[in-house]
Amino acid sequence: AQQVTQVQTAVSSQVGQTVTLNCRYEVSWTTGYYNIFWYKQLPRGEMTFLIRQYSEVGNARNGRYSVNFQKADKSISLIISSLQLEDSAKYFCALWDSCLPFH
Repeated sequence: AQQVTQVQTAVSSQVGQTVTLNCRYEVSWTTGYYNIFWYKQLPRGEMTFLIRQYSEVGNARNGRYSVNFQKADKSISLIISSLQLEDSAKYFCALWDSCLPFH
């Protein structure tokens, strides 16, 4: 089975700074393709997509969001730069397998 573990329970920082959130995962397959997603949960509960990391490519970037993806260690960090007040939220990483090599 797949498993995702987020390391921090809470992180504090200041506007304009950079913060890093860590996530580790396990997969039950020895070969295969997968995607890792980061989401932000807004105060009313809705989930907002932030960034996707595909297992077969280098570190993804999407605006102020980037990742440090370490496939061999099964870890991925979300890096948020130039923090803004609206970045105060809950963050989740999610793993999704892909049957296609270039998806």
